[in-house]
Amino acid sequence: MIKRITLPLSEEVIKDLKAGDSVLISGEMLTGRDAAHKRLHELIEKGEELPVDIKGETIYYVGPAPAKPGHAVGPAGPTSSYRMDKYAPALLDRGLKGMIGKGKRSDEVIGSMIKNGCVYFAAIGGAAALISRSIKSCETLAYEDLGTEAIYRFTVEDFPAIVAIDCYGNSVLAKGN
Repeated sequence: MIKRITLPLSEEVIKDLKAGDSVLISGEMLTGRDAAHKRLHELIEKGEELPVDIKGETIYYVGPAPAKPGHAVGPAGPTSSYRMDKYAPALLDRGLKGMIGKGKRSDEVIGSMIKNGCVYFAAIGGAAALISRSIKSCETLAYEDLGTEAIYRFTVEDFPAIVAIDCYGNSVLAKGN
């Protein structure tokens, strides 16, 4: 059974999601990769305001390709999530509720997810063109100088993913990979 969920994620929805659940996500999400995460983390360390409010948000680790005419974005496949692991706990502590990427997460990130009541979704690697069909609009929010690594707001409809790690720390990802 596929669960349809709407962003932003409510506490009730987060608690209901179980590792292995297939989901179709609709609503608005943020995007960001390594360079944007590094800048956000530096601001947090300095005690400064972030350029976007991440409280209650879900972030997709992606650097979308340029859009073709008539499309919101070009191919938009997930980035390997471990590259954001050193930054994720600080963002989760600030209210981030969901993350979307591919691959395993560190024990530190999983512990922070349990502590903060968050969920990690895995998107399908190698399906960038398919995933981009679910992205209906794209707006640049911060760090435009980073190009595809800027922070965007995507509006998505039926974005396909699975719950890779639920808010209880249960995971479908093999340990040690």
